[in-house]
Amino acid sequence: MSINEILQAQFMEVVENQLRMDDPAETRLTLERLEQAGYSLQDSKKLISACVATAIAETLRNDEPFDEAKYIENLNRLPDLPE
Repeated sequence: MSINEILQAQFMEVVENQLRMDDPAETRLTLERLEQAGYSLQDSKKLISACVATAIAETLRNDEPFDEAKYIENLNRLPDLPE
């Protein structure tokens, strides 16, 4: 398994945990919105995982705490991917 596959699996696990715990609730709401827009369940989760990856990268790069507001902002922009 490549490092990219391992990271992708970890990001998806974060999405699954957020959905199971409904925290933040915006993750579930985003999933529902994307599915209503015609995205498959798997594709919707992949889009959300891109926001997870971005949030983790920004946290590490900036050596700052997780910015939940920014994360939710990125979720609300989906299917447009965060930069």
